[in-house]
Amino acid sequence: MASESSPLLAYRLLGEEGAAFPANGAGGPGGASARNLSTFLGVVVPTVLSMFSIVVFLRIGFVVGHAGLLQALAMLLVAYFILVLTVLSVCAIATNGAVQGGGAYFMISRTLGPEVGGSIGLMFYLANVCGCAVSLLGLVEAVLDVFGADASRTGGLHVLPQGYGWSLLYGSLLLGLVGGVCTLGAGLYARASFLTFLLVSGSLASVLVSFVAVGPRDISLTPRPGPNGSSLPLRFGHFTGFNSSTLKDNLGAGYAEDYTTGAMMTFASVFAVLFNGCTGIMAGANMSGELKDPSRAIPLGTIVAVAYTFFIYILLFFLSGFTCDRTLLQEDYGFFRDISLWPPLVLIGIYATSLSASMSSLIGASRILHALARDDLFGVILAPAKIVSRGGNPWGAVLYSWVLVQLVLLAGKLNTLAAVVTVFYLVAYAAVDLSCLSLEWASAPNFRPTFSLFSWHTCLLGVASCLLMMFLISPGAAGGSLLLMGLLSALLTARGGPSSWGYVSQALLFHQVRKYLLRLDVRKDHVKFWRPQLLLLVGNPRGALPLLRLANQLKKGGLYVLGHVTLGDLDSLPSDPVQPQYGAWLSLVDRAQVKAFVDLTLSPSVRQGAQHLLRISGLGGMKPNTLVLGFYDDTPPQDHFLADPAFSEPVDSTREGGSPALSTLFPPPRAPGSPRALSPQDYVATVADALKMNKNVVLARACGALPPERLSPGSGGTSQLHHVDVWPLNLLRPRGGPGYVDVCGLFLLQMATILGMVPAWHSARLRIFLCLGPQEAPGAGEGRLRVLLSKLRIRAEVQEVVWGEGAGPGAPEEEEGDFVNSGLGDTEAEALACSANALVRAQQGRGTGGGPGGPEAHGDDVGPITALTFLYLPRPPADPARYPHYLALLETLSHDLGPTLLIHGVTPVTCTDL
Repeated sequence: MASESSPLLAYRLLGEEGAAFPANGAGGPGGASARNLSTFLGVVVPTVLSMFSIVVFLRIGFVVGHAGLLQALAMLLVAYFILVLTVLSVCAIATNGAVQGGGAYFMISRTLGPEVGGSIGLMFYLANVCGCAVSLLGLVEAVLDVFGADASRTGGLHVLPQGYGWSLLYGSLLLGLVGGVCTLGAGLYARASFLTFLLVSGSLASVLVSFVAVGPRDISLTPRPGPNGSSLPLRFGHFTGFNSSTLKDNLGAGYAEDYTTGAMMTFASVFAVLFNGCTGIMAGANMSGELKDPSRAIPLGTIVAVAYTFFIYILLFFLSGFTCDRTLLQEDYGFFRDISLWPPLVLIGIYATSLSASMSSLIGASRILHALARDDLFGVILAPAKIVSRGGNPWGAVLYSWVLVQLVLLAGKLNTLAAVVTVFYLVAYAAVDLSCLSLEWASAPNFRPTFSLFSWHTCLLGVASCLLMMFLISPGAAGGSLLLMGLLSALLTARGGPSSWGYVSQALLFHQVRKYLLRLDVRKDHVKFWRPQLLLLVGNPRGALPLLRLANQLKKGGLYVLGHVTLGDLDSLPSDPVQPQYGAWLSLVDRAQVKAFVDLTLSPSVRQGAQHLLRISGLGGMKPNTLVLGFYDDTPPQDHFLADPAFSEPVDSTREGGSPALSTLFPPPRAPGSPRALSPQDYVATVADALKMNKNVVLARACGALPPERLSPGSGGTSQLHHVDVWPLNLLRPRGGPGYVDVCGLFLLQMATILGMVPAWHSARLRIFLCLGPQEAPGAGEGRLRVLLSKLRIRAEVQEVVWGEGAGPGAPEEEEGDFVNSGLGDTEAEALACSANALVRAQQGRGTGGGPGGPEAHGDDVGPITALTFLYLPRPPADPARYPHYLALLETLSHDLGPTLLIHGVTPVTCTDL
């Protein structure tokens, strides 16, 4: 992909003699040497000729004759109003920075991104290709109308043979002339355009003088066929000179049949013809790569061209309405020849405008194609268009376009493509307006164009007007163009594009997110709308990939932050070591397909870094409320990157920093027995710190043993039946009363229910276990829990378990308090933890109606197995000296249970209200 540089770095400040000059390649195809066109030759002349085209000579009478002078003026005002709105957007974008080759495509792609810019750029290119072919065939038809052997018009030399083959030959010869001029470079094109401009101006001047100098006359009209094939009597139109009666008769509309097609004209059809002839405002912008100063030339030249053509159109409308009767206007669209002082000069103007329009379309198409090829959006298919001459002329793109125009000429008459061409132009105009609108709405500080005669109102009105005109001209073509744009955008999105251009969508998202974050008031939080907002602390993601994906499933549309603490002191380091790591972590998020933010910090210890992240992660009302940690044990960490193909493939250089593989961006997992960055004391202290900050805590153990199909992104689940077991009671305090209704127990139920909402876990069965003492009546606690579950809309299977069932010797008696903070000795507490662990393991092998069995008995013949277990996490002891003992009890409690989440909740998360 083509790399982009800052506009400020694209120019050397001073040359050897102290003059400012652009660096090589900073702009057009050939760099600085190719930029030699002035505002007049590079923008005014091609834009004027494109906006006049053949309409100024052959469709003035058509518009005024059918629509009347008043409606014709209204049409012209509306058409130019739409065009001026786009011109204002072009001027704003062009004066906001260095404009390189590609014109409208460059403006759109560098604002809306390569996906939208590339699709619209290709459509704009095809519109120019087809527009060139349409202009050439129009020129062929205009020549044959006078010089063709079968021409019906009187006068002229009827010497040219006619037919499909001959028309194709004439068109190909004219294309050779046009292509030759464009191949030789922009300088020759500019000189040829200037010569054409002089011819057209002279022809128009003769027409304007003729309106005043020629006296009234009757003009014979082309005979029209009768109902039986016979010709109707010869009719005449009248050129009356300046006559108030003629003006009065021509003020109102008089829609009739078009004598060339036989179709009945309407306001929409006449307006479409007029607008088709005016869509040439981008002709100058397309030459941006050859302009000396495109940021000045494009706005100034385009505005001058639009004002000049508008004045000429207005003048011709008034003169035609004052001097020609409606019959002449409706029955002879080429009446300029009949009233001219020297008719051949009008023919020269008609031919010159058609030839210039074809040249403008071809050279504009080649510049757009070269910019597309240089950006490498469509791969090798456009590779030939990258070739440039030593002087910077993209002759490869010219030849490429030449061939395509020749192929289009084979289709013969292209009246049906004329509407498609105009619609494609309007798509590009709408995209330019949308680009300017996006920049204005994003309120980016660097969007400060020197041209200020625009606002978001004009941009929005321009987008709406262009879309309206598209469907007014051809609803089918408009719908097809939008569909094509969507397909091309999807193709480019799938292929991937350069990320260094800058996306205005990111600026818009920032602007909107900031606005809504300010409105997200934490004082208005309600438990009804609570959702988990997770901060997952990760040491090395190689060993935490399953937990990373499990946490993504638990977030339920809430905030998810991946936190990492780099050990060190900034005072002793030459630079911040954290900033270079962000690229690797963002690539991890992309490859793991999780919706997470990344927050990294530098701290002397992991505990202090965790405190930093708990306090400062998030923004406004979006701050983590739950800390997730991996379990602290002696199990050697596994390298999950090796088994996941997403982490062995090369990283896309344009999107993720250019590394050969993501697995090389993170160090290998810690070797068994090697020193650890976090001590057991600091690990438990981090848990205690989070609870002091009123954060919920989740400790995840053995997540690497989770069924892979349950963690696959986008998975719809599996045919294998699994259980999700929830123990909402504090197993280290089995005699504490109805513990399932406390805040922590309800938090466990909520988290398990959230996991069941994930498609990959839909088929898993939720089981909730209650512990009964030897003297407790069965059914009482279960009934209360079922009522609670009904109020909370939680569907689960409730099972009562007698304490001591499967626990073996050492089952507890009637102790008070949990054995973390109680006065029990270490040996007795360890025995109690072993009993609780045995109780949980005994239930894991029991399906509904199935027999008991340990984890080693899990097979196809014993029914569903437990995929994940939720356990109540007791608070750490108040005495820090007991932290190691607390961690040892958690190790014993969760030993050999498979994937387990030990959870302690401190905030209310459930509500029975509507």
